[in-house]
Amino acid sequence: MGQLHVLKALDVAKTQLYHFTAIVIAGMGFFTDAYDLFSVSVVTKLLGRIYYEDGSKPDHPGLLPPHVNAAVNGVALCGTLAGNLFFGWLGDRMGRKKVYGITLILMFACSIFSGLSFGKSAKAVMATLCFFRFWLGFGIGGDYPLSATIMSEYANKKTRGAFIAAVFAMQGLGILAGGIVSIIVSAAFMNSYERGPAGKTVPQADYVWRIILMFGAVPAALTYYWRMRMPETARYTALVVKNVKQAEADMLRVLHLKFENEQDKNVALDTATSFSYGILSREFAKRHGAHLLGTASSWFFLDIAFYSQNLFQKDIFSAIGWIPAANTMNAIEEVFRIARAQTLIALCATIPGYWFAVASIDVIGRVTIQLMGFFFMTLFMFSLAIPYNHWTQRDHRIGFVVLYAFTFFFANFGPNTTTFVIPAEIFPARFRSTCHGISAAAGKAGAIVGAFGFLYAAQSKDHKEVEQGYPPGFGIKNALIVLGVSNALGFLSTFLVPESKGRSLEEMSGEAEQGHDLARESRYGRNFPV
Repeated sequence: MGQLHVLKALDVAKTQLYHFTAIVIAGMGFFTDAYDLFSVSVVTKLLGRIYYEDGSKPDHPGLLPPHVNAAVNGVALCGTLAGNLFFGWLGDRMGRKKVYGITLILMFACSIFSGLSFGKSAKAVMATLCFFRFWLGFGIGGDYPLSATIMSEYANKKTRGAFIAAVFAMQGLGILAGGIVSIIVSAAFMNSYERGPAGKTVPQADYVWRIILMFGAVPAALTYYWRMRMPETARYTALVVKNVKQAEADMLRVLHLKFENEQDKNVALDTATSFSYGILSREFAKRHGAHLLGTASSWFFLDIAFYSQNLFQKDIFSAIGWIPAANTMNAIEEVFRIARAQTLIALCATIPGYWFAVASIDVIGRVTIQLMGFFFMTLFMFSLAIPYNHWTQRDHRIGFVVLYAFTFFFANFGPNTTTFVIPAEIFPARFRSTCHGISAAAGKAGAIVGAFGFLYAAQSKDHKEVEQGYPPGFGIKNALIVLGVSNALGFLSTFLVPESKGRSLEEMSGEAEQGHDLARESRYGRNFPV
């Protein structure tokens, strides 16, 4: 068969230390991504208190104006969408490794700059924050297609799903780290300074949000050296660059491989020439169009719900009374309580969901896990939304939080993991990073819809935010129903996605079939027997 011998060796290679090293190196990027994207949700209320407090309303702590709140929460997602597309495309043109370091440098620099201000006015601070969070998101966007593609191209086919899912599971640890860092920083400031009266903001609170956001630079800095030491993946070097000897040499540097058959070396270089069509061609649409639609649409519908839940869970918890009203506590204490609530959800539901997916994805299969996750997310979201008034009663709040936590568990033991894994497996090597980037960008488009839409839709007509410029929405109950509908649509779109469990990347993409044809051509001439 004409499939490249080095790729055959990768498919059957035993799990080795370098596989785990690659998981950590790629996963630390996702740790940083999650920390940077979701830590801002802990400090948005603090920003409103510091920069938009109205002295004429002592019982109403300051709130970010609606357009500023939308920008602070959503601008990084806009940058991520652009980064998904740009770096996904660049990863197929320049190589995975060459682009990998650029994204990390962006994440490091912009994490630092997000905590700085060009000026002291509210307008200057928010403009600086939004500018650098856009470029932070741009770097984060590149990490999605590159990390997924690199891990899929290093892995063997037996445990490939678990390896890619383990990289993505580092996102859960990043969310947890964001909560823990916020708890530590806010607790340290509460113990070091006078807290001030309830509802008030002490001057030192301005340092709290800056330290929390800037800490995201630490894991990025720690990861850079090891990323630069990684060799280019063999699949990119062999199938796209068409240098099989270099691919073999690179893999032998980090993995112990066994080559079963040396006779295919003569046709190996030709295998990569079999794909002459482009990503915008009719041939690509015929072969992979439905799959790309499936991966993109399922990720889109997932992220509408997933990012709405993550970015605005503090507002949901405040609405049901689990987090006390802002005017009953000072600003730093509010950060502490929000961080504690989000850490509890991450520890009890988010992280277990990720690792359940890692443990079972190569046993149950990607599509089955995705369908199951969307089904239970829909079920639990409607269970929260339809009897919403029941859950807001004091005696039933813990029940609400438990069901809400289950939606996070089945998001991560479900489509939040599989939508990341599948696009890295089912497309040809020379389109793999681009197609993953397109799918991830569709997801971020959904996240933007969720972030901006939920912000406005969740406001009730008598909510205090309306007094400060927010248009009246239709309330959290109906907003949760919309998120349930989005999950149901994600369930339906999953039927466009093929199962990739136990199959090689070249088999999924059709490259193995093309290589087989070329091998027979080389042995029998163009008129080979069928």
